[in-house]
Amino acid sequence: MTSSSDGDSTQSFDETGDPIAGDDDADPRSEPTGPRAGPGGREVVVPFRLYKAVTVFSTLAAVVTFLIGFTLVDAATLQISFVRTIIVYLLDNAGILPPEDVLVAILAITGVGFILLGTAVYVLGTRFRGQGMGKSQDDPSET
Repeated sequence: MTSSSDGDSTQSFDETGDPIAGDDDADPRSEPTGPRAGPGGREVVVPFRLYKAVTVFSTLAAVVTFLIGFTLVDAATLQISFVRTIIVYLLDNAGILPPEDVLVAILAITGVGFILLGTAVYVLGTRFRGQGMGKSQDDPSET
């Protein structure tokens, strides 16, 4: 291990073992967090660890809701769909089987609703940005 000859006696490290710059203004960890107005609209700057969690879980939730939505739309349009057969069986056993046209409308509207929900979750998840990641090009501090 080499020692510094310019007077720095200690080096700080973060929880991952990476060195932390002392007075470096360009250090991404020194960027303040919170909402910002970016080129594509509003964005929220958060710590990188939170950014990773938001990205993973919002993408997972969006994919699951897309799959549910498209499965319900498929069940609405196909008379021999496996999902539709299960739904009809469960409703018939509960004694609340609606007429065929009403069932198709309910499945289609619910499916489209799930697709729109997945879209909203994904769009909101993309509004987050980690500290030091891709500063907006409209930022006046960049020259």
